[in-house]
Amino acid sequence: MALTIEQLKGATVGACVSGGLDSRTIAKCLTEAGVKVIGFTADLGQPDEKNINDIRDRMAPCGVETVIVDLRQPMAEACFEVIEAQAMYDGGYWNSTGIARAVTVRGLLPKLRKHGCTVLVHGATGRGNDQMRFERYTNVLDPEMRVYAPWRDATLLKRFPGRTQMAEYLAGFGIPAPVGTKKKYSTDANLAGLSHEAEDLESLETAMTIVVPTMGVWPMQAPEKPERFTVRFEAARPVALNGRELDPVAAMIEANAIGGRNGVGMKHALENRIVGTKSRGVYEAPGMDLLGTCLRYLYQATMDRRATLLFQQLSKLVADQIYDGRYYDPATQAARAAIGTLARHATGNVTVSLYKGNILFESLTDCAASIYNEADSSMEASAGLNPVSSQGFAEIQSVEALTLARARQIV
Repeated sequence: MALTIEQLKGATVGACVSGGLDSRTIAKCLTEAGVKVIGFTADLGQPDEKNINDIRDRMAPCGVETVIVDLRQPMAEACFEVIEAQAMYDGGYWNSTGIARAVTVRGLLPKLRKHGCTVLVHGATGRGNDQMRFERYTNVLDPEMRVYAPWRDATLLKRFPGRTQMAEYLAGFGIPAPVGTKKKYSTDANLAGLSHEAEDLESLETAMTIVVPTMGVWPMQAPEKPERFTVRFEAARPVALNGRELDPVAAMIEANAIGGRNGVGMKHALENRIVGTKSRGVYEAPGMDLLGTCLRYLYQATMDRRATLLFQQLSKLVADQIYDGRYYDPATQAARAAIGTLARHATGNVTVSLYKGNILFESLTDCAASIYNEADSSMEASAGLNPVSSQGFAEIQSVEALTLARARQIV
C-alpha cells in the first residue's frame, strides 16, 4: 500500500535531494506536515555541480539538514563494470542514469539507517523509470525500509500541478525558487554522463542539438586536428590512459575530458521505458564511449565467434537489467560472472584517433591472448592456412546444401 503524506507525521524520513525546485518543495511540505526530514545527496561526480556542498545551502532554507555521501569511487567502479559488459540500452547509449540509481540507493541506505530514518523519500515522477529503480533497489537491499513517492501522492499532485505552483508555495516562506530558465529540458548527471529529457525535447520536431553539452562539445565544434589516445587494459579494466596509471575516478574524469573535447559520446534515443511508454532523450557520455569503444576493439581480437555471440547476449541482458533497476538481481550477477570469464583475456594497449565525434582505430599491441593471425587471414601467399585445405570443408558443406536443394526445401 502506497504511503501518503498524512501517514508520515511523526516519522523520520531520508529524502534524496538535489537542491532543485522539486527537492525543496517536497522537503518543505513534509516538514510542515510534522515529518522530520533529513536530506541525503550522493556525490557521484556530477559535472554540472561546481560544488556539491552548495546543495546543503539550497536545502537549508527548507529547514532540512543535508548529508553529502561521497560515492564517487563506487560510481567509477560501476562505470568500469558497465564498460566491461558493453551494456548499452535502446539506441545504443550508455545508461548513465540507470547505473547511478543502483550506486545511489546502495550507498545511501546505510546512512539513512544510521540517522534513524525508516522511510526513503524520492522525487521521481510517477511517469518515469527512476521511481521504479529507487523503489526496487530499496526493496531488495533493505526490505524493512519503506518508500514514499511524493509525485504518486494524489494530495501533492493536486496541490502542485506544475513548477509555478511549487515556486509560489516556497515564496510564501521566503524561499527563492525562480522558475524561469533558458534551458528548455531537464538534466541528470553523474560521473558516467548526462541524460537530457523533458520539456522541449519531448517534441520529435525539436533537434537534439538544442542541448548544450556539459562534458564537451558537439562534433562540429570539436578541433580540426585529430587527437591520439592510448589506453591500457588489464582483464578488460582500464589501468592507464596515455601512459599514466590512474585510479578509476581519475580515469573516468580524464576520459570524459578527452572524449568530451573531441565531440565523442553524444547520443539520441527514443527509448522504451519500464512503465511501457516511450521517452525521448539526448545523452552525453564521452568517457564511457571512448573507453568502451577501445575495449570493443580489444574484445574483437580475443573472442572467437561463439564467445562473441554469447557475450552479446549477456551484454544485452545486463543492459536491460540496469535499465529496469535490477542490477543486483541474481540473473544480472550470473551474467556479469560469465562476462568476466570472457573478458579476462582482454589485456593490451589500444590506440585510437579522435576526430569530430569519431573514434578511429590505430593499433592494438601487447595483446598476448589475441587469436588474430595475419598469416591466416592474408590474401597473399603466406605460412598461414593452406587454401587447398578449404576444399574438403567446402565439400562437407555442400552435402547438406545439395540435400536441401534436391528435397526442394529451398525457395
